[in-house]
Amino acid sequence: MGFFSQWAEQLIGFVPWNIYSMFSIVVIAGLTHVPHAYLYISSALRSVGSDVEEAARTVGASPLQVMTSVSLPMVRPSILYACVLLFFLGLEVFGLMLVLGDPEGNMVLATYLYKLTNKLGTPSYHLMAAVAVVLICITVPLVMLQRRLMRTANRFVTMKGKASQARALPLGKWRWVAGVVVVAWLTVTIGVPLIGVALRAFISNWGVGVSLWDELSLATFRNIWQQPNLLRAIVNSMAIGVIGGALAVVCYLFVGIAMHRKPDNVTRFLDYSVLVPRAVPGLLAGLAFLWVFLFLPMWLDQSLKNGWLSALPVADWLREHLIVQLRALRNTIFSVWLAYTVVWMAYGLRLISSTLLQVAPELEEAARSTGASRGQITRHVTVPLSRYGLIGSWLLMFLIFEREYSTGVYLLSPGTETIGSMLVSLWARGLSISLPRSPLLIFCWWSWAWVSPCALE
Repeated sequence: MGFFSQWAEQLIGFVPWNIYSMFSIVVIAGLTHVPHAYLYISSALRSVGSDVEEAARTVGASPLQVMTSVSLPMVRPSILYACVLLFFLGLEVFGLMLVLGDPEGNMVLATYLYKLTNKLGTPSYHLMAAVAVVLICITVPLVMLQRRLMRTANRFVTMKGKASQARALPLGKWRWVAGVVVVAWLTVTIGVPLIGVALRAFISNWGVGVSLWDELSLATFRNIWQQPNLLRAIVNSMAIGVIGGALAVVCYLFVGIAMHRKPDNVTRFLDYSVLVPRAVPGLLAGLAFLWVFLFLPMWLDQSLKNGWLSALPVADWLREHLIVQLRALRNTIFSVWLAYTVVWMAYGLRLISSTLLQVAPELEEAARSTGASRGQITRHVTVPLSRYGLIGSWLLMFLIFEREYSTGVYLLSPGTETIGSMLVSLWARGLSISLPRSPLLIFCWWSWAWVSPCALE
């Protein structure tokens, strides 16, 4: 029994909630997905010119009418992207169901695949592939529907040459309601979990009849220094979140700019296919990358030795140098970063694309008329006007990369440990997670210290 459950039972005689029920899990999952939708929609709202909102205010529209009739319709692309991608995110809920759903026998697709692997001893790749095909058949129609709704995307362009700076919309008496909702959400999703993790990190044993003050100890924190793999996991997670997230955003930006203002068949194909990786559960995607890192060097080595690549003059040199490096790539942090970047491409790219969508082509044409090259236009016009989307995309990648666990489970190796993957591995082996609790607490505080200043700017 947890801290709050035991305190509630002592106070009122019973526990008014059951976090192991399917309803509670759905509510918790929905609350934890709020930041993803917020980052998508807020960056688009920042790019909406205040002139269109002021025009509605001049004809007597109330703030609520301005919000429902002007502001929200203008960011419909971001709302649609968020809805579709959050649906994909809900399809692969893994850690939440593994911890809270497993004790009651509640199971979703991701936990079913994971338990199927553990029960059979060896992964059932044919069953995993069949499930992935079914998921793709579900998600592809959603992508087609999204594109059909976005055929007239140029109607949502608001940042033009004469656009004014966005101003805050006064909420009037509704500001107290909005404040209560925000405080309640922060309390449930941030305050309560962090308090629980902090208390459990300082307490070795907990249960009915155990005194909180008698069990307070720093023993768990002292054990961190005796476990170098935990320290590596913290450093690796921060490196993947901060540096890897920034590199991923740079890659997404190049792809987004290449697709920007080019409505050809290649762009449409990329736009449709960018969501496909999110149609596959993270566990299956991580397993696919594992087999790529294992079999690609083997296949290239055979091709360079006796196959169709053996006729190359540099075949022997490639076998001695390139193949060795490719085989070593499996046990580096680069393999984890590459898997994360590909799997979560849809999220970062959609956030950047929805921001680029609101930059009017007249601004780029004006720069082109002065003799600016495409690179100069991108560097001095497109990217500065998309800065909110880029910052939001980096924040999103940071949050996702540092908390990702399912994709990296099969890529876990000595030296490439991450906090999430280690916790899943320990949980699967039935080991106590008392040791990783304190680094997890430090990691949560560290992550919050990084994200909070950027989110408030």
